[in-house]
Amino acid sequence: MIEFQHVSKTYPNGVKGLKDVNLSIGQGEFVAIIGLSGAGKSTLIRTINRMIDITEGTLTVDGVDVMSLRGKALRRFRRKIGMIFQSFNLITRSTALKNVLTSQVPDMNFFRVLLGIFTKEQKLRALEALDKVGILDKAYTRCDQLSGGQQQRVALARTLNQNPTIILADEPVAALDPVTAHQVMSDFKRINEEMNISVLINIHHVDLALKYATRVIGIRAGEIVYDGPTANVTQEILDSIYNGASVPQAGE
Repeated sequence: MIEFQHVSKTYPNGVKGLKDVNLSIGQGEFVAIIGLSGAGKSTLIRTINRMIDITEGTLTVDGVDVMSLRGKALRRFRRKIGMIFQSFNLITRSTALKNVLTSQVPDMNFFRVLLGIFTKEQKLRALEALDKVGILDKAYTRCDQLSGGQQQRVALARTLNQNPTIILADEPVAALDPVTAHQVMSDFKRINEEMNISVLINIHHVDLALKYATRVIGIRAGEIVYDGPTANVTQEILDSIYNGASVPQAGE
C-alpha cells in the first residue's frame, strides 16, 4: 500500500511540484498518471522511491515512512521498487544478460562486482527475467544492437530481476513507435496481472493509459484533479486535466 497524506513538494526555486496530494494505491493496481508536461507526474512517482524528497506531509509504503529512511535501510527499501526510464538507462556496450545481472550488484561483495563474477543461480534468474518479457533469444546480444522496444524490455527484465513489489515507470514508451509502445504496455499489463506487482506509469499517451491501466490519476499544476477507474474517464474529465475546464456535476 502506497499512502500520500497531504504531500507537497516545493523545489529550491520556489516551484510547487506537488500540492496537498492525498492518495492511496493498493498492491497489484495498474495506475496511469496523466497530465501536461510539468504538471507533476514525474515528481509524484519519484517521491515514492525517494529520488525526490517531499517537503510537507507523510508518504508511507507498506506502513514505512519513506522520509524516515537513511543509509542501508533506504537502499533495502529501494530494492523492492523497480524504476523504468524513458531513456532505458542501459550499458549499451554490454549484452542484455549482463544488463539484467547489474540489478544483483547491490547484494554482492566488492570483489565479485569488480571481477564480474555471478553465480549460476544469478544467471539463470536473469535469463528467466528476459524470458518473461519475451527476449530470451537476445540474452547475448549487445544492447546497442537492439531496437528501442527491445532495450525497454531489457530494462523491464532488469527491474523484474530485483523481485520488486512496485514498478515505477517514467514515460517508458515516449521514445517508441506506436506498435512497439503497445507491445511494451502489454508487457507491463501482463506482469501486473500475473505477478501482482503494483505498476505506476507516468504517461503522455492518453489512449495507452485508457487501454492498459485500470485506474487513472490526472494531475494539473501539482494537484490531483481526477482519480478513478479508467472506465469512468470522459472527455469532460480529460478537458479538466489538460485544459483546466470544470467537470460537470450530476444534475447540471
